[in-house]
Amino acid sequence: MKYKGINYDVGTTTINGELSRKVFDLEVVAKEIAIIKNELHCNAIRISGLSIDRIAEASEIALKMGLTVWFSPSFTHHDRNSMLDHIVQSAGAAEKLRTVYPDLVFVTGSELSLFTKGFIKGETDDDRLKNLFSPVSQFKNMLGIKRNYNKQLNEFLAEAVREIKKVFHGQVTYASGSWEKVDWKIFDLAGVDLYRSSYNKLTYIKELKSYKKTEKPVCITAFGCCAYKGADDKGSMGWSVVDWRKDISILNGAYVRDEAVQSRYLLELLHNFESENVFAAFVFTFVSYHYEYDDSPQYDLDMASYGIVRSMKHTGNEYYQGLQWIPKQAFFDLAQYYKNH
Repeated sequence: MKYKGINYDVGTTTINGELSRKVFDLEVVAKEIAIIKNELHCNAIRISGLSIDRIAEASEIALKMGLTVWFSPSFTHHDRNSMLDHIVQSAGAAEKLRTVYPDLVFVTGSELSLFTKGFIKGETDDDRLKNLFSPVSQFKNMLGIKRNYNKQLNEFLAEAVREIKKVFHGQVTYASGSWEKVDWKIFDLAGVDLYRSSYNKLTYIKELKSYKKTEKPVCITAFGCCAYKGADDKGSMGWSVVDWRKDISILNGAYVRDEAVQSRYLLELLHNFESENVFAAFVFTFVSYHYEYDDSPQYDLDMASYGIVRSMKHTGNEYYQGLQWIPKQAFFDLAQYYKNH
């Protein structure tokens, strides 16, 4: 792989409407990005979030350190017009950086059919998720029936890329959902958030190979796993074991923490990507601050986090370099893998 990367969140809108990263301290950001480069041995970082300014500030730090940045705006829960405006503004901010630091790729949003109103029926992400993966929808996909949301999505992406190229003059890609059938001719790179779970375990390699037909460099813009027994079977839905409706969020059942599950999953997929000559891969994710660890398993939200580090409730000298987290097994195993490949 040319790019060995990881996702880095600067604050996105969560399912309960809050920011995933409430405190944005540039000293902490710089320290974490230095760890990503020097200890994880990444040469690329996908920086995403709601605030364009936050993405730009973190991107400049990463670019100065020599990392290739994938500038990835995340403007969820809005309509298409608002999304388009946000994407174009983000592209303009990315171009200001690219003229100084050329190693920057622009990502035209992520899984827009799900996270933007108007493509898939449903007012909320949860409504759209249920409609997307309903038995009827799955049956239509199995039969190869063309879906209207793909037609609308491609029309939106075509318009977005036209507007992006007016203000941004570097490489452009899109982080697609695996259910989205994207017209990749308009992009420089083909990108997909490709998770493996129980339902696609036997067909995962075939699905990965299918992206070679795009005749574009294939980039896995997100893949990851949570750290509990059975999380590898849940794949992209591993987070769903948290009940956010309660005053104090808890896990919705009895789960057993198992960091080896997460680590093994990441390494197995990285081996697959190497075998299939994937151009770039980005682990999801470095840290999820809103999924905090707790000694009580029922309240240990970090089990449902895709972060390769364990988010703690407070900073402290007893934690890693005085930061608000502790490395999980995946942190060390990923570092070793990236160092040797």
